[in-house]
Amino acid sequence: MLPRRRFLQALAAAMLSSLGLLVGLPLGYRRLRARYSAPYRTVRGDKLVYLPMPRLRGVVSLEEALANRRSIREYTDEPITIEELAQLLWAAQGVSETRHGFRTSPSAGATYPLEVYVVAAPKGVLTGDGFLEPGSYRYLPHSHALVQVRKGDDLVERLYHAALEQEWVREAPVNLIFAAVYERTTRRYGARGIRYVHIEVGHAGQNVYLQAAALGLATVAIGAFHDDEVRKVVGTPEEENPLYIMPVARPRWRYQLNPNDLARYIEGHRS
Repeated sequence: MLPRRRFLQALAAAMLSSLGLLVGLPLGYRRLRARYSAPYRTVRGDKLVYLPMPRLRGVVSLEEALANRRSIREYTDEPITIEELAQLLWAAQGVSETRHGFRTSPSAGATYPLEVYVVAAPKGVLTGDGFLEPGSYRYLPHSHALVQVRKGDDLVERLYHAALEQEWVREAPVNLIFAAVYERTTRRYGARGIRYVHIEVGHAGQNVYLQAAALGLATVAIGAFHDDEVRKVVGTPEEENPLYIMPVARPRWRYQLNPNDLARYIEGHRS
């Protein structure tokens, strides 16, 4: 048996870990996390948000995330945190290999045609000293940062209208927008590259679904919207084609698969 002191230390670590805090990581890593908690920096005239470092270990298993992933459209009015937003963006397109800068989602020929944007509502993202300024931001995978594209309290409302007035877009504190530069892939693979881009955005969208499930958040993939209007709202260049809108929020209800129900279902479909 563990001595009492070691047992209490282990118990405390497990409790903190369940809250999503950094436990047992090198001090240098924790200092980096603290350093990048400050929300804004200006570099060469661009307003940057250096995001908290991504966590590589969580309290929900991959199997649990797969089992409990659902498309959810009913949200509370609570904000999400900058740490949660950082984790979602890393899951979508973050760097997961440091020699070549490969990302979390597979890409045909590592051409990486996708760009990810964030449209943040007023008081939608809680930071260490307030809220992320409402507006649109582009995710920069290699520096794990956001660069502000547009300011505005009304961007979520405008995105809602561009998305055929789907209420969950307006109700979410954050919407992720995936856009693609097809030429990055088609110049290598020709017309076939269009298919590869569409496959890739599916990979990235599923990553967001699973990460949201692991964080206790909700999302839904939206493909019905006016492309040009979304470009205007977000501020994307003309060559970037919007493919997905994914609102992210705290859910009003949670789905949890019962393993006994699953076993009975499978048994019932066996001959």
